[in-house]
Amino acid sequence: MDIGRIEGATRVCGKSQGFLGLPVRDSVRDCSVAGGKVPVMTTAWLPNPAELAAINAGAAIHVSIDGTIPSPMMLSVGPAPE
Repeated sequence: MDIGRIEGATRVCGKSQGFLGLPVRDSVRDCSVAGGKVPVMTTAWLPNPAELAAINAGAAIHVSIDGTIPSPMMLSVGPAPE
């Protein structure tokens, strides 16, 4: 997948460390489990045509996280490109 530019990005992470740079939108959401307002970082990812075909054929989306203790996360679908 290719890195997308999230709507309303508030910063770009990793570029100064030599990575491509990941646009991030910082926000806050209510979470009853964590107890109140929780900071959230949202990024956008764009599947290439082969990945999109695989997803449409029923392939799963895999999420890889460095480390051994994952933070809570959610996956959703953003708006369709114009």
